[in-house]
Amino acid sequence: MTISIGSDHAGFAYKEALKTMLTENGHTVLDVGTTSEDSVDYPDYGKAAADLVRTGQATFGVLVCGSGIGISIAANKLPGIRAANCTSTTMAMLARQHNDANIVAVGQRLVTIDEARAIVTTFLETPFEGGRHQRRVEKIDLAGDTR
Repeated sequence: MTISIGSDHAGFAYKEALKTMLTENGHTVLDVGTTSEDSVDYPDYGKAAADLVRTGQATFGVLVCGSGIGISIAANKLPGIRAANCTSTTMAMLARQHNDANIVAVGQRLVTIDEARAIVTTFLETPFEGGRHQRRVEKIDLAGDTR
């Protein structure tokens, strides 16, 4: 699987650790940055990683910032992106099962690195249930349609 990954300075350490985990698990990882703990603007990296998912260059995305909030909001501005900020494996599972989320965000200041690894793993391993949830996901996608 190809995974895009991005973070700001506040999520850099976790991004690097998650990138290593994903690579060791056989995934191709497209790292859009940042490349250090020097201060940067999270929207740039959230949108860059989301764009790779939107265009089909990546199957899923992983985002990290201090809280996971800002970077997921930035990613969700792109059509077809459903980024879920998750603080537990239960949230990650439900984001996939019920919302067909295609990006998971975590907050480096809110979860441990072991929790972040478990959240990302659960997210990637959980299938979308479809069924009654499909109609709702279609409504989410239409909500961003400005045609």
